[in-house]
Formats: sequence, C-alpha cells, structure tokens
Amino acid sequence: MRLVILDDYDLASEWAAKYIRNRIVQFKPSADRFFTLGLPTGSTPYGCYQKLIEYYRHGDISFKYVKTFNMDEYVGLPRAHPESYHSYMWNNFFKHIDIDPANAHILDGNAQNLEEECQAYEQKIAEAGGIELFVGGIGPDGHIAFNEPGSSLVSRTRVKTLAKDTIVANARFFGNDLSKVPTMALTVGVGTVMDAKESTSQQFVLLFSFLL
Repeated sequence: MRLVILDDYDLASEWAAKYIRNRIVQFKPSADRFFTLGLPTGSTPYGCYQKLIEYYRHGDISFKYVKTFNMDEYVGLPRAHPESYHSYMWNNFFKHIDIDPANAHILDGNAQNLEEECQAYEQKIAEAGGIELFVGGIGPDGHIAFNEPGSSLVSRTRVKTLAKDTIVANARFFGNDLSKVPTMALTVGVGTVMDAKESTSQQFVLLFSFLL
C-alpha cells in the first residue's frame, strides 16, 4: 500500500490526474486493447476530472480507446436530473473529452429490474476484461461508492439502502432538503472494486480523500 499525503485539494487532484494519465499512456490502448477505468462522482474527484480535461485539450491524453465504469447511481432519480450521476459525469467530464459514449458505462437507477441491471453491469465489466484501474473517493464514514461500513469485502454490484449519515452528507446537493435525497442506490461492491488490476495482474485501486 502506498500513502501519498499532499498539502491541499488542488495538489491532490493534480497528483491523481497525472497518475491516471500516465497509466493510460503507458498502457498504449488501441482498437483491440482498451484501457478500462472505474470512476467515482461527487465533490472529491471534480478537480481531478478538470485536470484530465486539461491534459486532453493539450493533446497529452486521448480517451478514444478507454472504457469507463462508474461506481454508482441513485435509484429513481431521472437521468436528466442535475444531481444524477449520469448528469454529473457528462457535464463535468465525458462531454469534454473524446470518449465514445458507448464506452462510458453508468448504472441505470431507473431500470425495471434493478437486480438484473446489477448483474448485467458485472457481466459488462467481465466482458471488458475487468477494470484496469479503479479510482474512488472515500466518504466521511470510510465508505467506498455506496458500500457503507460493514459491507462484505466480496460484495458485488447490488442495490443498497443508504445510511442516514450518507443521506445527510448528500443533502447539500439537494438544497439541504433531506426529503429530496434518494434513499436507495445501485453500487459496485467492495469485491468489484478490489478486483481492479494492473497489467502486472496485481490489484490496484486509487483512493483519495480530502479533509476540507
């Protein structure tokens, strides 16, 4: 395990973005060899995404042969809602880079059968060859994605009821109105995240958290 402590949010965001950029560039993705990247949402990775967009605009990186799988999505929130994770990813990242929309995967919190949606997501990850690098933010209570403390280390993508602390923490995105915060979400499991690999077949997960 490697622990990197930096002085502020901007430095941490830049470090994470550089690491992601370097991993993709060193991988040398191509039409028959995609780099598969797991991604988070929320306030933590925003600065990292802005740096990646900057690198793309400067010609330092391309996402043409990158496939992404997001960690989670709210259940029942319309995809076009400004706080859906679909909206977050497209507005803050995807529409600013050259990724093929067909290669940007996000769980569907409005699927008719949520269990089948979760199973299909795991299957898509497997068909993509697994996640090469999973990036994740750590919540105030230590949760990764919507895996609350106590989640099984071998858990897979599933439906989760959100803890009260998580609902309270996310209320800031909904005008601090707890009644507007979804109470359920679809999330990759801890096992899904820990299955991430490097080309050396060693497990690798990039986690970052900020004390603001």
